[in-house]
Amino acid sequence: MTAVILDNFRLTDRVAIVTGAGQGIGRGIAIGFAEAGADVVVAARTAADLDAVVAEVEARGRRGLAVPTDVMDADARAALVETAVAHLGRLDVLVNNAGGSGPRPGLATSERFLETAFKFNATVPFLLSTLAAQAMVDTAGGGSVVNISSRSADMTMTAMAAYGAGKAALNRITQDLAAEWAPRVRVNAIGVGGVATQGLAMVLTDDDLRATYEANTPMRRAGTPEDIANAALFLASPASSWVTGKIFQVDGGVERPAIEVPVAPLEPRA
Repeated sequence: MTAVILDNFRLTDRVAIVTGAGQGIGRGIAIGFAEAGADVVVAARTAADLDAVVAEVEARGRRGLAVPTDVMDADARAALVETAVAHLGRLDVLVNNAGGSGPRPGLATSERFLETAFKFNATVPFLLSTLAAQAMVDTAGGGSVVNISSRSADMTMTAMAAYGAGKAALNRITQDLAAEWAPRVRVNAIGVGGVATQGLAMVLTDDDLRATYEANTPMRRAGTPEDIANAALFLASPASSWVTGKIFQVDGGVERPAIEVPVAPLEPRA
C-alpha cells in the first residue's frame, strides 16, 4: 500500500532558501526541511551560525549551502537567489524568516525606527519573494513562499506599534501576492506566537514572568522552533497544494497577549 498522505509532506530533492536560518525558528525550519528530503540554502549575517546549520542539514543526507546575507541589502538578496540556483539547479521554496524589531513605546518610536521595522518585516520579504517566485517558475515550474509573520500583526499589544505594523503589512502582502501568483506559486504566512528563542529569553528566564506567560497561554507553554517548522513544512510541501493566501496562527491558542510590555502612561508635559 502506498503511503500517499505521508508522501505529500515530503520535500524530496526540492531546494529551499531559509533566511534568518542561523538560529531559532529559521534553524529549526532548515533542519526540518532537510529531514523531509530538501536541499537547503541557509542565509543569515553570521557565517559561523550558518556553517553549524549546514552541518545539521548534511548529517541528514541532504545538500546544505551557507550564503552569508544581509537581507536589507538589495544586491545581497539578488545574489542569494542567484547562488541557490547556480549551485543547486533550481528553487522550490522560500521561507522569509529574517525579521524582527524590539518593543518600543509609541512616544519613543522615531521615524527611523518605524521605517527600519517596516523595511525589515515587510519590504524585504516582498522584494525577496519577487526574486524567488520568478526563479521558481523558471527552474521548477512553480513553488511555495512561506512568510514568518507574528500575532503582533493582528493582536492589540503595547510597545509593538512598529513591529506589529510591519507584520500586518506582511500579512497583506502574503494575501495579495497569492492572488497574483496562483496557481504557479503559493504564498502563505505563519502568525507566530511566543517561541522559546533568544527573543523571549527575558521572559522565560524569569520565574515570575514565565509563570504569567504560561498561565495566559491556553497550551500552558511557550512554542518551540519545531512547532513552527511543522507548520512551515505543511505550507512548503504538496500537502498544502490547495492552500494559498492564508495566515496560519501557531501560537498556543492565545487570543490576547500572554504578557504585556509595560509602558508609561501618556501625561501632559510639565
